[in-house]
Amino acid sequence: MSFSSDEVNFLVYRYLQESGFSHSAYTFGIESHISQSNINGALVPPAALLSILQKGLQYTEAEISIGEDGTEQRLGESLSLIDAVMPEVVANRQNMQNQQKQATKTEPPETNGTTEEPAPPPPTTTTTATTTPAPVETMEVDQSIEIPASKATVLRGHESEVFICAWNPSTDLLASGSGDSTARIWDMSDNPANPNQLVLRHCIQKGGTEVPSNKDVTSLDWNCDGTLLATGSYDGYARIWRTDGLLASTLGQHKGPIFALKWNKRGNYILSAGVDKTTIIWDAATGQCTQQFSFHSAPALDVDWQSNQSFASCSTDQCIHVCKLGVDKPIKSFQGHTNEVNAIKWDPQGQLLASCSDDMTLKIWSMKQDTCAHSKEIYTIKWSPTGTGTQNPNMNLILASASFDSTVRLWDVERGVCIHTLTKHTEPVYSVAFSPDGKFLASGSFDKCVHIWSTQSGQLVHSYKGTGGIFEVCWNSRGSKVGASASDGSVFVLDLRKL
Repeated sequence: MSFSSDEVNFLVYRYLQESGFSHSAYTFGIESHISQSNINGALVPPAALLSILQKGLQYTEAEISIGEDGTEQRLGESLSLIDAVMPEVVANRQNMQNQQKQATKTEPPETNGTTEEPAPPPPTTTTTATTTPAPVETMEVDQSIEIPASKATVLRGHESEVFICAWNPSTDLLASGSGDSTARIWDMSDNPANPNQLVLRHCIQKGGTEVPSNKDVTSLDWNCDGTLLATGSYDGYARIWRTDGLLASTLGQHKGPIFALKWNKRGNYILSAGVDKTTIIWDAATGQCTQQFSFHSAPALDVDWQSNQSFASCSTDQCIHVCKLGVDKPIKSFQGHTNEVNAIKWDPQGQLLASCSDDMTLKIWSMKQDTCAHSKEIYTIKWSPTGTGTQNPNMNLILASASFDSTVRLWDVERGVCIHTLTKHTEPVYSVAFSPDGKFLASGSFDKCVHIWSTQSGQLVHSYKGTGGIFEVCWNSRGSKVGASASDGSVFVLDLRKL
């Protein structure tokens, strides 16, 4: 058996991407020259590195459990991955197995008729909203709420992982972005069983000709009326596309990959964040840079508009800045995280800002205060479209959080308490999305499942299991369809009207 360093590097790179460490994956990919290898990533299955490590671990355990005479004795305690690569530990375990086997041969069995008392069950724990994570339920989903494969429309075409997807706000067009350096627009309105797809190829100029960039599409966002789609890429360019698939503008001022990109509500500006430590407001009509903000000391990871001219940005420098067009310094800055800040989201009123970090905390900041208002152990966040100033003013504002501990939680922000803990997933949860009326929450996990929950009762309403780990879930504007994108290159749509 032999393998090259390029193969090992590619598997590590893919593992970092699949685990959500996109920024670490980018750095590792550059340093290890992944782009120069001849490995076809589309042929490598998801979780390939974990799969080969698991097989190696099983082989080591088999070596220990099989004695010199070829007979097998059950291994008392499973090896950890670190134990398996330490020769002394493996040798000690082999000696212990041999000694136990010898003792079994020489000691006569007890015949006094007594039986061994069964070990007591492990103590059950009750998890509160402010302490340790809730235990994960591994029970199967009730078949009465499970969505059969025949009720889902699977969209095939991408040749690599599909990291993001987003519904058009006006029509049933679903956009998706992938590691195959394309975005696609799927028309789910006329013939949802066999939808048309437009392929938006991200190309760069090389030697006077256009060639595929071979870089991931990292972000995409529709403008307010659904007439234009903006995409951001690891090739350092933002692009604006028409709904017929034609490229309208190429926005090139970042010096490195773009990690996030958002339209403002009016649709006249686009905001982007890049590895070059800057954020840029672009004029959508001209494609020109209106203002570039250089306040971060490390890569900018996410941005979110507060109003049509002000926004927040976060970075690996652990800082959050609130900036405004035409102002040459931040109008407010928040500090308190102890590791890179991965994502930020404004509440519907633009007064509360939620942030989540690699320090495993969520913080909620107020424009009226200089310190965080609330802190919990949370990874991924989304505000509900409810409360004052929204189309659902009679419903309370809720914050949804999802974690790599496989749970989803719904929080009452005003009281600072968890009102529901949703525990049906069995792998890390990468995405959550509220329905437009705020009554339902969709969650997507690397267990390949999309779950749909009632936000009022916390009960699981529908569940669908796809063919790859779920990176993104999203609702269409009417709340009748849920789209999802997966690690195996698939995109699928669940039409809830048919259930």
